[in-house]
Amino acid sequence: MKLSVPGRATATAVTAAATLLIGGSIAGAAPAPHPAVAAAPDIPVANVKAHLTQLQSIATANGGNRAHGRAGYKASLDYVKAKLDAAGFTTTIQQFTSSGRTGYNLVADWPGGDTNQVVMSGSHLDSVTAGPGINDNGSGSAAVLETALAVSRAGYQPTKHLRFAWWGAEELGLVGSRYYVNNLSSANRAKISGYLNFDMIGSPNPGYFVYDDDPTIEKTFKDYYAGLGVATEIETEGDGRSDHAPFKNAGVPVGGLFSGADYTKTAAQAAKWGGTSGQAFDRCYHASCDTASNINDTALNRNSDAIAYAVWALSS
Repeated sequence: MKLSVPGRATATAVTAAATLLIGGSIAGAAPAPHPAVAAAPDIPVANVKAHLTQLQSIATANGGNRAHGRAGYKASLDYVKAKLDAAGFTTTIQQFTSSGRTGYNLVADWPGGDTNQVVMSGSHLDSVTAGPGINDNGSGSAAVLETALAVSRAGYQPTKHLRFAWWGAEELGLVGSRYYVNNLSSANRAKISGYLNFDMIGSPNPGYFVYDDDPTIEKTFKDYYAGLGVATEIETEGDGRSDHAPFKNAGVPVGGLFSGADYTKTAAQAAKWGGTSGQAFDRCYHASCDTASNINDTALNRNSDAIAYAVWALSS
C-alpha cells in the first residue's frame, strides 16, 4: 500500500444453493424453479501461502525486494503470468515508465462472459525497496491469483466477463493502475461493472475492514463475513492509498478488503478480533521484516475465501 491517505474491508458466508424456489405461488400453482446459482469454491490457504513462498524466494534471490524497476518485480510478474497462461487465461502485459525505470501491469481475462459487463479484481504486485513485501502486497496478489486459478479449475462460466490484474509501481503513487485506467477508452471504462481491490489481507495482527464505496460490493463482502460470524468495520486507513482510487475517480464502482497497516489496534478491536491491542495491525509495514513469516493465516484464509465469494456472486 502506498504511503499516506486511508482504506477499508469485510465479507460474508458462502451458502451453496442447488436450486432456489420463487415463493408466493398463484392460486395453488407450483412455484417456478429459479436457475441454480453456482457456489464459490473454498480457496485453499495452503495454495495461497505457496505463492507467497515463491514471492519470498524471488525477493531473496533479487536483492531482498520486488520493487518497481527491479529484477524481483519482473520475476514476480513472470511467475504469476506463467500460472495464468497454464490455466487458460488470456494474459496481457502493459508497459509503462516511472522514475526512469520500466514498469509492468499484468492483466488476465477469463474467456467467455458478457464483455460489456466486466467484473475486475486486482492487487499491486510490487513491494517497497526496503523488503520483500509479503503482506504488502504479496498477500493480495497471491489470493487474487489463487482465485483466478480456482475459476479455471471449476471451469466457471459466469454471466459477466472476469478480468484479473496485478499492478506495478503502486508504491510510487498508484502509477500502474492509474496508467491502465487512463489508457482505457471511455467506452471500455463503462464496461467495468465493478473493480475489487485487495491490498494487505494477511496482516499479522489483523482487522477485518471493508471498503464503503459501491453499496452492492460492500454488502457482498459484509454478507460473507456476517455468515462467518465475524464483525467488520469500514476501512478508513487506506482510503485513496491503493489501486481502487484511479478506478473510483473514473466513475467505476469499487470495493475491497483490508486487514490493516501501521494504524494501532484498539482494545475494542482486539476484543472483537483477537490479537494485541496497542500494536500496529502490521508492525512490519514497509519494512525488511515483511517476510513470509509476517502473515496471519486465519486472516489470509478468510479474506481469500471472501474474494472468491465476491467474484462468484458479482459475476453470476
